[in-house]
Amino acid sequence: MLQHVTYRLLLSIPVLFGVLLLGFMLLQLVPGDPARVLAGPMAPPDVVEAIRQDMGLDQPVIVQFFLYLGRVLQGDLGRSMISNIPVIEELARTIGPTVELMFACLVWSVPLGLLLGTIAAVYQGRFLDQAVMAFSVAGVSMPIFFIALLLMMYFGFYWQLLPFVGRGGPLWTIEGLRHIALPALSLGLIFIGPVARMTRTAVLDTLRADHVRTARAKGLKERVVVLRHALRNALIPVLTLIGLQAGYLLGGAVVTETIFSWPGVGRLAVGAILASDFPLAQGTILVLALGFILINLIVDLLYAALDPRVKTG
Repeated sequence: MLQHVTYRLLLSIPVLFGVLLLGFMLLQLVPGDPARVLAGPMAPPDVVEAIRQDMGLDQPVIVQFFLYLGRVLQGDLGRSMISNIPVIEELARTIGPTVELMFACLVWSVPLGLLLGTIAAVYQGRFLDQAVMAFSVAGVSMPIFFIALLLMMYFGFYWQLLPFVGRGGPLWTIEGLRHIALPALSLGLIFIGPVARMTRTAVLDTLRADHVRTARAKGLKERVVVLRHALRNALIPVLTLIGLQAGYLLGGAVVTETIFSWPGVGRLAVGAILASDFPLAQGTILVLALGFILINLIVDLLYAALDPRVKTG
């Protein structure tokens, strides 16, 4: 197991390097001059040029990237050009709310997707199967911002059942749960569809396997056959999908945090890019990339728990 985890971590190094390089290059295309932002709109050109030289912006782009990479390896992400606060401190304040949002989304959407997909497989071709598939297609087809605005309009504005702006506190408090309900619901609704569809396909394939027919021949109840023998073996491709969807989920979290003014990394990234705050934007990209790698590492560990062949492979 330790060898498997070490191998996965080593594979993550070139992935993280590629993300840093791509994110750095994309930020070079964002309109705006960081030196002008730092100096202020009324600063004379000579002051702006001096700041550009001090920040290393007069160097070639590739030189700037390796200078930035060297600072990252030393744990220095720089300071925000807007607030003059170290980027690490800014990120430390926003990682917690983002983790809360991701947890609140996954804790109900994944079990519900597994349940709906299993029901659709058991009742293949019947009304329940068609209803689950229709719900899944609708969830996949609708963009996250449309779902979020609908929930905000009805549950927050018209019916005034739940707050829809900001974070009310930690997740374990009543106000914290009330404030996170709509963001977690809107983010989870786009996640249920793919999980349900993949679960249905995987369970249908497993129900035709020889060991499932043997379990039925022994006289086991259908519920036991489905849950113990079919669903457990069907979880491996579902975990693959969850790992692949992690990036899409993080992207959806950026939109969700912006719409609901949730003080997370995604909202911080949007504000940093719009303000041409390059150090802060690069820091948020790094954190989001690390989150994607961590989620996939957790998926790999779950592989080993579900499939003994991973431990010996």
